[in-house]
Amino acid sequence: MTALEPRDGADAAHLAPPATDDHSPDPLSDIPLAAVEGVLGRTYRALSIGIVSVVFLIAFEATAVGTAMPVAARELNGIPLYAFAFSAYFTTSLFAMVLSGQWADRRGPLQPLATGITAFGVGLLLSGAATSMWVFIAGRAVQGLGGGLVIVALYVVIGRAYPERIRPAILAAFAASWVIPSVVGPLASGTVTEHLGWRWVFVGIPVLIVIPLVLALPAIRRTASGPADPAAATEPYDRRRIRLALGISAGAGLLQYAGQELNWLALLPAALGVALLVPAVRGLLPTGTVRAGRGLPSVVLLRGVAAGSFIAAESFVPLMLVTQRGLSPTMAGLSLAVGGATWALGSFVQSRPRMEPHRERLMVSGMVLVAASIAVAPSVLIEGVPVWTVAVAWAFGCFGMGMVIASTSVLLLKLSAPEEAGSNSAALQISDGLSNVLLLAGGGAAFAALGGGAVGAAAHGAVEAGASGSHPGAFAAVFLPMAGVALVGAWVATRVREK
Repeated sequence: MTALEPRDGADAAHLAPPATDDHSPDPLSDIPLAAVEGVLGRTYRALSIGIVSVVFLIAFEATAVGTAMPVAARELNGIPLYAFAFSAYFTTSLFAMVLSGQWADRRGPLQPLATGITAFGVGLLLSGAATSMWVFIAGRAVQGLGGGLVIVALYVVIGRAYPERIRPAILAAFAASWVIPSVVGPLASGTVTEHLGWRWVFVGIPVLIVIPLVLALPAIRRTASGPADPAAATEPYDRRRIRLALGISAGAGLLQYAGQELNWLALLPAALGVALLVPAVRGLLPTGTVRAGRGLPSVVLLRGVAAGSFIAAESFVPLMLVTQRGLSPTMAGLSLAVGGATWALGSFVQSRPRMEPHRERLMVSGMVLVAASIAVAPSVLIEGVPVWTVAVAWAFGCFGMGMVIASTSVLLLKLSAPEEAGSNSAALQISDGLSNVLLLAGGGAAFAALGGGAVGAAAHGAVEAGASGSHPGAFAAVFLPMAGVALVGAWVATRVREK
């Protein structure tokens, strides 16, 4: 039992140091234990382990599925729809994020979290059993519903259960939980894909759902369940926001579909998608987000710019390495593995108390690193450039992302009242997901327009460079614009502080 642990009876007598001549009281005697504990202290230990386990599951799925995706798309004759397989997840998650924010604000985060984890597993099973690319994409869409519910609910848990002083630390722990999956996920997924088939990657992951369910849900029930103010009357669901959420998901999906079709008839769904998106974005994101208004609007915008540019580029890295440089799925996935460690390191750096006055500068530097890493990655399309160049570049980019993503979360919770944590967290995640969809749609359209669909002839294992009818320009058309978007994010990062 530590010196600061509360005990029954005369706490001050037990906690005080030996008496002095002036009988000065111990200034720590009246401080509650929870006020001085860290994320692994007795008060928060079970909750921290539980919710980090949930993030660990999501991280393992992301790294494992990303490694198996090129093989799955090739076997399902779906290379032209490759970007859609990623963006379908983000498209449906947009609706789920809004629903989860309202659900968590009114009923607490426990129910949306449990429902989301279940849907996440169902989507994986559906994709694993798919016999066509569109069924595979449908499974990814179901996964997105689950992921959207989960991620917003987790932010509500953090806002309610943890004091502001240790929120950067739990968010750094989130980033750290990606380290092991970043190394083990690609290796395990690549090995399973090569020896058993890509389907086993999707079917096997849901087994891990049991772990976060057992660890997280009881701890959340004890510490963060129920409405933020139990004494207040429960507000009805905002049906307008739910309709806007449906509009933003449908609009994003239509734009993605139009981007993949690349014909004059696609202009109709594209126009309809824009008509649905514009009012939905204005209604669901804080006023001033699009024009980078200072404070919360720029925090929300920066999250989208950072995540969208980085994820859109990263989605094409394994495909580029497999088809253009002849790497196996395992090696292609492992080329990104070190990024998990550097992402965690970046998140750890931003969590240090002495870094708080420099948070804006950290975020600007982080976005510059992201832009540089994305710009360097397609250099491996030149035969003489070593393949490991991607791994080095991505390590620096992930370090920058670790600083930026965690910092946007910290600032959002700092700028949100408790009763607004769900809605504002949903706005943050909507910006993240919508940017992913739109930039993947744009990148996918450019990729297909420059002959990217012909890349699908790549062999399952190592192939001769160029044997797939390579189209290096198709990959460059994805990476270089995303680097430009990331540079815009460096400017947005200068506006996250309120004045």
